[in-house]
Amino acid sequence: MKLLPGDRLCIPVPLYHCFGMVLGNLACMTHGATMVFPAESFDALAVLQTVAEERCTALHGVPTMFISMLDHPQFAQFDLSSLRTGIMAGSPCPIEVMKRVVETMHMREVTITYGMTETSPASFQSHTDTPVERKVSTVGLIHPHVEVKIVDSEGRVVPRGETGELLTRGYSVMLGYWGDEARTRDAIDAAGWMHTGDLATLDEEGYCNIVGRVKDMVIRGGENVYPREIEEFLYSHPKIQDVQVIGVPDEWLGEELCAWIKLRDGVTATAEEIRGFCQGQIAHYKIPRYIEFVDSFPMTVTGKIQKFLMRQQMKEKLGISEAATA
Repeated sequence: MKLLPGDRLCIPVPLYHCFGMVLGNLACMTHGATMVFPAESFDALAVLQTVAEERCTALHGVPTMFISMLDHPQFAQFDLSSLRTGIMAGSPCPIEVMKRVVETMHMREVTITYGMTETSPASFQSHTDTPVERKVSTVGLIHPHVEVKIVDSEGRVVPRGETGELLTRGYSVMLGYWGDEARTRDAIDAAGWMHTGDLATLDEEGYCNIVGRVKDMVIRGGENVYPREIEEFLYSHPKIQDVQVIGVPDEWLGEELCAWIKLRDGVTATAEEIRGFCQGQIAHYKIPRYIEFVDSFPMTVTGKIQKFLMRQQMKEKLGISEAATA
């Protein structure tokens, strides 16, 4: 982030989590920057007010936080021109959201960070001067003194540009899960590689793109479908504020696609309208069969979407029993 002693970092993410404590507090302590806490828990209006009043130069948040701020009805009332940098992390950032953060929140040097608590937490990060097209479509370059590789289901390294599971190794990898040797062995192999469970690609220049979670990949009629690709497309619909795509069991195709859509305030849409938007723009097998309009998504207190709960709710709604999906 190129933090300096004169910087003022607004930290609305939880302090008991790696994002707030390490990328927020510790970063400020090591660089002499000021920590600014807008509220006891996240509140979009409080963050906007705090940034404007305290003239914050940096801001942290997960994508859902930035979406809440950008779409707040009072957003235009606040002068956010003091902002320069910060970190967006915690879950994949929609490209359209990133563009709005850069353009309307003045965060032209915002960085994207990828990692996990188990890796202390960052493995990849974009730079303040990373080209915008790279910044909005990747999670940047590997951090210093860290190794990564992308492997297929057999553990073989895949060629550049191909999708596989991302593994990381180095000083930042945890010793293990407290009091849980079995789970530790599942996560960290004998060679010290941390298995992230994330699907990714690595290009020739070393930029990483997170395609999705291994467990979230949908296999529909033999085709591998990555929900994030469909989410990115649906974000371009002018009525859609937020969207999450999951797979639900299907007796004929194995799995079918389901999109949970949160519309912008004051607009309405139909499932047919959304599917019509997809026709001819994405492959037919990537068009969601089920479309649910929702007010919110189940998520953790740190802002991570809980897709397993979404799948569970859809199975209940569609009357799909565990026996039928075994």
